[in-house]
Amino acid sequence: MDEQRKNIKELLLTLTQKDFENDVNLHIHSNFSDGKLSPEELVMDAKNKGYRLIAISDHNTVDAYKNTDLLNNDSVISAIEFDCWYKGVLVHILGYGIDIDNAELLKYCAKTKKETEADIVRLFNHRHPKDVIRAIHSAGGVAVLAHPACYWAISLEHFVKSMVDLGLDGLEVFYPYRRHRGIIKFHKASSVKRIAEKLGLIMTGGSDSHGEIEGIV
Repeated sequence: MDEQRKNIKELLLTLTQKDFENDVNLHIHSNFSDGKLSPEELVMDAKNKGYRLIAISDHNTVDAYKNTDLLNNDSVISAIEFDCWYKGVLVHILGYGIDIDNAELLKYCAKTKKETEADIVRLFNHRHPKDVIRAIHSAGGVAVLAHPACYWAISLEHFVKSMVDLGLDGLEVFYPYRRHRGIIKFHKASSVKRIAEKLGLIMTGGSDSHGEIEGIV
């Protein structure tokens, strides 16, 4: 898995802010979690809108990638978004370039559909970032903290640094903070980029779309 992880890291490191503003979107949800469209519909929507690279990152499940041709599509990166609790805060960790059949990863995946939806059930998970990050790495993937500006912490840099000590690889820097994410936004997006640069972290981006794919700007 080390070679697989190296490859996805190298790919993500080539992506720039301009890419995420134009034709790359690595945070999209399908109807296998709380999105409205099927994986096939999302791929078609992405193609029609000119995206060259996307990632369907459903909550706590990789089922979107099973019994579909997604993994044979060069424009799709396998992904997942795990709910975790850390320092009393509900955080979301994205895993990119994962082996969807990895036993360690599947151990932390949802066992029921309700655990993948915007439901109170998701609040009662018992996952810890250390375990989730280890599982993502075991599956050959890269672990990225989603929408970092939304997490309450006196010092976001200290909060992120403590997660880096657990193995975190990157931050979702290019994110629009729309709707409720804008309301519960505790830090500036510019601060997220500064922290990522200071700590030498991978920087990713995506719109967190739950219907048709939106851009980040």
